[in-house]
Amino acid sequence: MKEKLCYVGNREPFEYTLSIISEKWKLKIIYFLVCMGTVRYGALKKNIDGITHKMLSSQLKELQNKDIILRKQYMEMPPKVEYSLSKKGESLIPIVKAMCKWGEEHNT
Repeated sequence: MKEKLCYVGNREPFEYTLSIISEKWKLKIIYFLVCMGTVRYGALKKNIDGITHKMLSSQLKELQNKDIILRKQYMEMPPKVEYSLSKKGESLIPIVKAMCKWGEEHNT
């Protein structure tokens, strides 16, 4: 028996997932954290073409508030901050991998 994928009567699960990953920058941030593991702010900024400092900061805060990423700040000079996926964020890894696989199969 096939697993039911669509929830026509209740779109809340789909809408919730979209609220996490639908914005262009959030999904790119998640992608780089999946690929790179724990990274510093500068590495994210360098690898995400076109993102501004303000946008990266706000997107990281939103993802942190939704418990998708973890932010670890070290008390040193200059300040050092690292970002990684939380347990909840790690549950998005299969989605990111499926998107990459789909892109490989259909990018002709």
